This record gives sequence, structure tokens and C-alpha cells, in this order.
Amino acid sequence: MPSTSPQRVPREYRAARAAVAVLFLTNGAIFANLLPRYPQIKADLGLSNAQYGLAVAAFPSGAMVAGLAAGALIRRFRSSRVAVAGTLLTSLGVLVAGLASSWWVLAVSLFFAGGMDAITDVAQNSHGLRVQRLHGRSILNSFHAVWSIGAVVGGLMGGLAAGLNLHRGLHLGFSALLFAGVSLMALRYTLPGPEPIVTIEPEPEPAAAHLDSVPARRQPTGRIWLVIAALVLIAVGGTLVEDAGMTWAAVYLSGTLGATAAVASFGFVALVGAQFMGRMLGDGLVDRFGQRAVARAGGATTALGMSAALLFPSMPGTIAGFALAGFGVATLVPAAMHGADELPGLRPGTGLTVVSWLMRLGFLASPPLVGLVADAVGLRVGLLVVPLAGTLVVLLSGVLATVRATATAPGGQGPSLPQPH
Repeated sequence: MPSTSPQRVPREYRAARAAVAVLFLTNGAIFANLLPRYPQIKADLGLSNAQYGLAVAAFPSGAMVAGLAAGALIRRFRSSRVAVAGTLLTSLGVLVAGLASSWWVLAVSLFFAGGMDAITDVAQNSHGLRVQRLHGRSILNSFHAVWSIGAVVGGLMGGLAAGLNLHRGLHLGFSALLFAGVSLMALRYTLPGPEPIVTIEPEPEPAAAHLDSVPARRQPTGRIWLVIAALVLIAVGGTLVEDAGMTWAAVYLSGTLGATAAVASFGFVALVGAQFMGRMLGDGLVDRFGQRAVARAGGATTALGMSAALLFPSMPGTIAGFALAGFGVATLVPAAMHGADELPGLRPGTGLTVVSWLMRLGFLASPPLVGLVADAVGLRVGLLVVPLAGTLVVLLSGVLATVRATATAPGGQGPSLPQPH
């Protein structure tokens, strides 16, 4: 009888997996170092909530402008090199933002950093998918969990620096040198050679497993795009919650609730830390209950947890509310991407690309919208965007899979996940 023991992964593939994990960690840590310094930057520049929100929105604006260039750069220069180069340039943009002397410098530097971060994000995911195919099983969620670890590390670093009133140039310069150096060391262990061309043969059986009322082989084009719109909104719901933690948690805790700079950093840290736990547990929960049930439970957890925190404001309650929100949205973006990638009737990668790009609208729209509401009626009301996003996910999660489809490696019976460019 044939052996059922798992095939040993060669050392170079394991080294490449570790290298990609390092790239995800640095990507999460670099920008997170800046977030606890936002209240001080806002105060030093004398910005209103609306001005601050517009400046912060420059980051996702840059991401949307530059993100579509990532594919061409990857094909020309290789995903690993593009990821590391993007890391170095993101570090530079974050450093300049920390030293900004005016609203315009802040906005332009965040626009640049956002564009470089988007290119880094696509490149590291692309290389991670190369490594996943060689491992023959799904490992991409683990990379996103490591990103959350990096974000927690960066948030703690930034919170400590803010608490010690460390000069922003010294703090962010050290962060840039540290994580840029780490990413350069990881580059030598990434996969060599040009980017492979991945083709996916359509399979009629699981083609529409998550669309209970839609035929498996062919769908009306209009129905497909309606489903994609729902998937985009689910992903945007996740990004709205993430942005609330990144942009407003420290400002709300320090400004509205009177927390110190160090304590204020724990709103974002709690959100990302809980998101990490959700991602670590997510695969098992999805395998058991399906994407749909997990997303609905997550949306309800986000809505109820943050609603309670806003109704009964306190520093511990608010930090707990952000933690529940982070846990609730942990699986939403991967679920939306997986659902888009499995839609029949589209060219390989089309649904994934559309959802990946459009979900950045959440990061683009949220900061100025919350800022305008905060200036009019207070930031506590503006943060209602978090429970509203959770409610939106509960309402739209019916388009997600009831069971989890498993990616396989080349040579297996199912399609590999495509590169996101």
C-alpha cells in the first residue's frame, strides 16, 4: 500500500518559507511604529480631525495608485526583490512622515509610503504563493498571522517610544534601519529564478460550491459581479475595522479618554494581537464550520463588542472592544479573496485582483469620513463605523462558502492559488 506519511519539505523550501515570514513581519512592523506617534504629530501640526483624517487617507490613496503597477514590477524584477525594495522605500516614507513639518509633507510622505507598501504587499504575497505551491499545502494564512505579530511588535515599539517622549526621527530612523536590514538578510533565502507562469484548469465539480442557488458551470455575468461586489464589501468591512485601530484608536484613547501615550498605543496593539489569534485559529474554525458561519460570528462579535465599548466608555473597555473587533475580522479578507478566486466564469486571478484592489477603498474612505463625523459630533460617534462594519458583514456573508476548499500543489487534483497579479 502507498505511504500516507507527508513528504518531507526540502531545506531550501523551508528556508524560503521562513524568509517570506520575515518579510511579512517587517511589513507589519514598519508602519505600526508610526501609529502611536499620530496623536503627537496631529498636535504638533495643529490639525483638526478632518485635516488629520485627510492626511492619513493619503496612505491608502498611494496604495490604490501604485498597487496596479506591482504585477509589472514583479514580472520584470522578481517578487522577492520587489518586496525587499518596497520595504526599504516604505521605511523611508514612514520616517519622513514622522518628521513632517506641515500637513502637505505629512500627506505626500504617507502617499509615497502607501504606494510602496501596496507594492510590497502584492510582492510578498506573490512570493508566498510560490512557496506555498512548493510545500503542497496552504500556508498563506500563517504569513498573515506573522504580519500581525510584526504589527504588534511595531505598535509596542512605537508606544514605548511615545511614552519615553523619544524624538520621532531617532525612533523611526532606528525602526527603518532595523527592519530594512532584516528584510535584506531574508532576501538571500528567498526562491531564485524568474516568476513562474501559473495556469489553472477549470474544474466543474467545486466551481460554485459557495453559491448555493447558482449553477456550477456557467453564471450570468451580472450575477457574478454582484457576488464580487458583496465580497468587496465584506473585505472593506474588515479594512474599516483595521483602519479604525490604526488611525483612531490612539487618538480616541488619548484625546477623548485621557490615556497616556503609552496606554493609548494598546488600542491598536489589542486589535492586531486579537487579529493574530483569530488568524491562528481561523483555519480550524473554517474547516469545521465553513467560511459563512465564521464570518457571521466574527461580524457579530465585532458589532457587539465595539458597541458595548462605545456605549460604556472606559480605557479598559475600549481596549477590549478593539480586541474583540480585531478577533472578529481576522478571517474576513482571506475569506473574501478565496471566494472571489473560486468564482466560475472569470479568467484566473480576475476576481482575486478586483477584490484585492477595491478593498483598499475602506482604508481610503474611512479616515476622512470618521474625521468629518468626529469634528461635527465627536470621535466616539465617528467610531460607530466599527459596529456598522460588523453588521454589514453579518448581512452579506451569505455569499461565502459553507465549506472550505483546499488548495493543492502542482500535480494534485485541485488548482493552486494564483499569484495576485
